[in-house]
Amino acid sequence: MGILKERFKAKADESAVEIKELLKEHGNKTIGEVQLSQVYQGMRGITGLVSETSLLDAQEGIRFRGYSIPELQQKLPKAKGGSEPLPEGLFYLMLIGELPTEDDVHHISSVWQRRSHVPNHVFAAIDALPITAHPMTMFVSGIMALQTESNFAKRYSEGINKKDYWEPIFDDAMDLIARLPRIAAYIYRRKYRNNQHIQPNGLLDWAGNLAHMLGFENESFKELMRLYMTIHADHEGGNVSAHATHLVGSALSDPYLSFAAGMNGLAGPLHGLANQEVVKWIFEMREALNTETPSKTQIEEYVKKTLSEGKVVPGYGHAVLRKTDPRFTAQMEFGKKHLPEDPLVQTVWNVYDAVPPILQSLGKIKNPWPNVDAHSGALLVHYGLVEYEFYTVLFGISRALGVMSSLIWDRALALPIERPKSVTTDLVKQWLKGEAEIWGD
Repeated sequence: MGILKERFKAKADESAVEIKELLKEHGNKTIGEVQLSQVYQGMRGITGLVSETSLLDAQEGIRFRGYSIPELQQKLPKAKGGSEPLPEGLFYLMLIGELPTEDDVHHISSVWQRRSHVPNHVFAAIDALPITAHPMTMFVSGIMALQTESNFAKRYSEGINKKDYWEPIFDDAMDLIARLPRIAAYIYRRKYRNNQHIQPNGLLDWAGNLAHMLGFENESFKELMRLYMTIHADHEGGNVSAHATHLVGSALSDPYLSFAAGMNGLAGPLHGLANQEVVKWIFEMREALNTETPSKTQIEEYVKKTLSEGKVVPGYGHAVLRKTDPRFTAQMEFGKKHLPEDPLVQTVWNVYDAVPPILQSLGKIKNPWPNVDAHSGALLVHYGLVEYEFYTVLFGISRALGVMSSLIWDRALALPIERPKSVTTDLVKQWLKGEAEIWGD
């Protein structure tokens, strides 16, 4: 069965029993109260989803299985000579719930290398799209083309006991994660590097190999990819990409179909596409001000102008966080270590000084602090990855770690199809008048 699979099964069996007993004793208890405003405003704050891999705290930020990002940077195994955590270690932590050893991480690297072959028809599907297509369109098309390789779809069609669903889901998830760097690099080289492709290097770790296939051999860029893939991996279950993957997977769609749904959500401007909007906004600001190094005063005036035009400052604000996103801080520390003199990075830091006080003065913003998107693009630009439309693809590769480990758990615990009850406004009005009841489905 394999070491990782055996360990996962042991953990899953134990958790399934625990959850069954928990629900037997406490299943009829109420968690919070749902307000009418929550029904209409994106279900914010409604507890209705289990996601074991990470939890978002308003004050502390994201914790992966209880560990903060600084703790992950300290405790997870690293590449030889490197100082940033290997994403393989985070995947192990999210899946198993325990910190991995170096051997555990090397095992996952080896497994992903063996599973990384991408069939030719996947590249043909991407090549069928016009070169002008957005990288995320190509990315999702490549994922959908990979669906022909689904172990779960094959096993389900042959007939499989539902208690064993998790096993082919596990294999699909491992295959998908292993192949995403190759697909992403193919898209990048096709669209931006004259279709000149670079073959994978089987001696490199997962993120390091991605950097290699993109065409960036700088060791600090490989370190950036390891950090980037770690901090973007998960953000508990309610964000669009994670929730969409879970929702579609709850219908027993295989991991390829489920992940494609999540990536279509990630491509939205209010989710993963925001990282390219930040760089675009800074480029536009520098062009408008006719300088690559705008002063803090100039930035403040441009921010006020942006807000006066009814626009948002991309990269600022978060639905849950009430402090600076620790993922932003991790990237800022990386910048100070590797590229402190870079003018674009310095501009990001000056924007960080300027924006929160202005947003706070409006009195309407609960969180005026930067999120992860406010910094990531500037680091990529420094190393020459200036094609900001591609940034969401990088986000998507990383997010696979979290949503795939969650999907394996969903099937191991036999979580049911997700089907919340909806109401009409007419029914709500009748209910408010005491003329009708609102009941569950």
